[in-house]
Amino acid sequence: MPSRRTVLTATMGAAASLAVTGTARADERGLRSLLGRMTLPEKVGQLFVMRVYGHSATAPDQADIDANLSEIGVRDAAELIAEYHVGGIIYFTWAHNTRDPRQIAALSNGIQRASLSRPRGLPVLISTDQEHGAVARVGAPATLLPGAMAVGAGGSRADARTLGRVSGRELRALGIRQDYAPVADVNVNPANPVIGVRSFGSDPDAVAALVAAEVAGYQRSAVAATAKHFPGHGDTAVDSHFGFPVITHSRALWSTLDAVPFRAAIRAGVDSIMTGHLMVPALDGSGDPATLSHPIVTGVLRGELGYDGLVVTDSLGMEGVRTKYGDDRVPVLALKAGVDQLLNPPSLEIAWNAVLKAVEDGELTEARIDASVLRVLRLKSRLGLFDEPYVAEDEVDLFVGTRAHRATADRIAERTTTLLANEGGVLPLSPRTHRRLLVAGPDPASPSGTTGPPTSVLAAALTRLGFTATARPTGTTPSAADIAAAVAAARDVDAIVVGTYNLTADSTQKTLVERLTATGKPVVAVAIRNPYDLAHLPGVPAVLATYSWTDVELRAAARVIAGLARPRGRLPVPVPAADDPTRVLRPLGYGLSYRNGPTA
Repeated sequence: MPSRRTVLTATMGAAASLAVTGTARADERGLRSLLGRMTLPEKVGQLFVMRVYGHSATAPDQADIDANLSEIGVRDAAELIAEYHVGGIIYFTWAHNTRDPRQIAALSNGIQRASLSRPRGLPVLISTDQEHGAVARVGAPATLLPGAMAVGAGGSRADARTLGRVSGRELRALGIRQDYAPVADVNVNPANPVIGVRSFGSDPDAVAALVAAEVAGYQRSAVAATAKHFPGHGDTAVDSHFGFPVITHSRALWSTLDAVPFRAAIRAGVDSIMTGHLMVPALDGSGDPATLSHPIVTGVLRGELGYDGLVVTDSLGMEGVRTKYGDDRVPVLALKAGVDQLLNPPSLEIAWNAVLKAVEDGELTEARIDASVLRVLRLKSRLGLFDEPYVAEDEVDLFVGTRAHRATADRIAERTTTLLANEGGVLPLSPRTHRRLLVAGPDPASPSGTTGPPTSVLAAALTRLGFTATARPTGTTPSAADIAAAVAAARDVDAIVVGTYNLTADSTQKTLVERLTATGKPVVAVAIRNPYDLAHLPGVPAVLATYSWTDVELRAAARVIAGLARPRGRLPVPVPAADDPTRVLRPLGYGLSYRNGPTA
């Protein structure tokens, strides 16, 4: 592995002074000198952050080679860098980038080595979506922390800061230096299919405080946080992965609701902000998505909010940005809008050549390209990538998934579990009086692909706490036979714990809960994703909300059920009634306690 001095010499030449002087002015001179020696294709490449299949930069599995050839026209990450000079690579579980910590660290080093061995090679900014909770790309044995809405229920800025610090420390050890978190959207629409529990909540000031705290945590670990999805994706019933959302907020409402967390992130010095593929007519009446909107990116984000950091698009493969323009126009229009990084286009060949052609034809000036490349280089410099692009593969276990980090995750989770109903004091349950438990409900795929399934995790956790708990998965759409089998199993237990996942009025999950409640046995419902499930559980005596179905939240819920921890979470969103969305069933800030009743 090249030494630090070798890396500096190879990548920066005269710009090596930026690592020696330590002054911002010298850094800027060195970066501008470096920029001046780059070719136009190299500059264009620095603007792209691209996926690539495989666990290795040079020797992926044959299936991943085939996928790369089919989608990108290269065999592996090394060829991707050689062909397109990409400035960033994003890791995905489904792209087989994240098998285990040592492999991830080796992949990161392989990517850096492939880039730095090129003439005028630059370190690569490696990124991922590690929000925790519902979205995680790096799974166990890395530490998986509670998701945003769970942290919102805990309401602790210290916990949000700690989450950023722990997550950032582990990502940095793996060579991942840009995290597309935290979500800064204010979730005010219970029907939101894409944000929901990925948001800290519905109160803009509370969300702003937690966003700023998490950003500070990532900064402490020298990992770039990314506030997303500007100008705000919290009030939509359309998923921008599959459609084109329209946010109908007035300018005044946007300013007092959606903009608040982004202002806080900017004040906190957030390194990057991600645009959303959504239309906000009050900010731009052209009908363009925000990602392609000069009035929104340059006018509002840079002009009104004063943000001069890195702006990255959400994935350019999402339908929300492809409905109006072709894949050759989208990257060009994004740059014209004021964006710096172009994330994961469906065809890199089309997107890369389109930008190159736009410069050659005069639609984009090279000075415009230089401005964004300079922001990319500045971020790489701030993160220390010119100094230390490599990670110590043999030290990964010292930083990733440590006992201390896992204990921290458990402590944070214990402050988030929210008790929404407890009629007759059903909870807590005691092994002395309710030893035999049935744990039923859905087993949705784990966010990280390495934890769960939820019913088994809950049953195992309760068994460790002295119960005899049996898991009986019934699925997200239980059949009549599934329901009948669960009801039959309930005859031989003392109490029932049933998970719910995104309940609706006509969901057969609701039928399952009703049939189990009709057995007369004590029933505890655990909403393992949306707290809004409560509206469809009117006859259930005890209801808990965990805000995600990863192990750390479910273990915390088990301790609350057993009375070894008291419920301390408070609703970070109001829960509307099922039959009348204008009527609030449980208000913002509501939460029961075993000691003092409601905490609202």
